[in-house]
Amino acid sequence: MDFDDIFSTFGISASGLAAERLRMRVIANNLANASATRTPEGGPFRKDVVVFREALARELAARGGADALRGVEVAAIVKSSEPFRMVYRPGHPDADKTTGMLKLPNVDPVTEMVDLITASRAYQANLAVLKTFRDMMLQTLRLGR
Repeated sequence: MDFDDIFSTFGISASGLAAERLRMRVIANNLANASATRTPEGGPFRKDVVVFREALARELAARGGADALRGVEVAAIVKSSEPFRMVYRPGHPDADKTTGMLKLPNVDPVTEMVDLITASRAYQANLAVLKTFRDMMLQTLRLGR
């Protein structure tokens, strides 16, 4: 086992921390715009969704080996295709003039809060891995004295 294999744990956990931090920022943005009926693009706010993919080290495949997992990375931030919520609010300036129906963002605050808690727990888990690995490495160095 070489040093790259030993210290790849840091890289994998760090990539998880960065990905979950971005996910929490996107969720916070969704929550902040949960009632925005007018955007610069026109129409109500459409929530963003973070898409992850595994980060692989391709150099091993070139030498006849398998791809090595190197963590997670953000593949894209995409707009959700969920339909907008419709409510009857005839006095609202953005409501349809004939039907009185208002399009609200496709952001469900309860679902977003659950996703935020999940992202926070994943962030905490990656941080715990880093701390545990650091403690193991320090203990190994103490044993070597």
